[in-house]
Amino acid sequence: MMAFFSEHGMELIVKTWEHLFISGAAILLGVLVAVPLGVLFTRIPQIADRLISFIGILQTIPSLAILAFFIPLIGVGKIPAIIALFVYSLLPILRNTYTGVKDVDGHVLEAGKGMGMNNWESIIKIELPLALPVIMAGIRLSTVYLIGWAALAAFIGGGGLGDFIFDGMNLYQPDLIVAGTIPATILALLANWLLSIIERKLTPKGLMKSYQTS
Repeated sequence: MMAFFSEHGMELIVKTWEHLFISGAAILLGVLVAVPLGVLFTRIPQIADRLISFIGILQTIPSLAILAFFIPLIGVGKIPAIIALFVYSLLPILRNTYTGVKDVDGHVLEAGKGMGMNNWESIIKIELPLALPVIMAGIRLSTVYLIGWAALAAFIGGGGLGDFIFDGMNLYQPDLIVAGTIPATILALLANWLLSIIERKLTPKGLMKSYQTS
């Protein structure tokens, strides 16, 4: 073990950072796109289900095929890997945002209108805060998945811990496979834990208590 760290220690740090960067950038893009889309879809419910189903179809395409598809379009490296992972991040966040906002109690919305809130203020002050636990569940799910799938970035030269896994498979060296797998698993668990803390901090206290007692 010590011999491995002395030989690959610095490389492990670099690959772990690359893995975090790829998956973090993809999930950030997913949140920035999927949350507003989810809110928008609640305003067009007549076509929302069809649009969400279409995005779901995209996720049935094998991840390696998505990665390979972007090679002739934008080449190899981190950017194609981030775009491919971004596509996979969309559905859970979009679906949970749509469901969470759509299920906000209509009486609460009416009370907001009675207080003079416009549509935008209702979204920011009522709908998103009340839907936050459901939205965060989608973000946490996407994040855990993406950290695992980010290993495939090595397939197109995107770097990350997948380099260790692919090298270990090609060279028949189990220690390299373990060196790529264990840190990725730890990163996924840490991300899930941190996001759960953020969720508790951002969720209105009265709403959090109702979730804990339900």
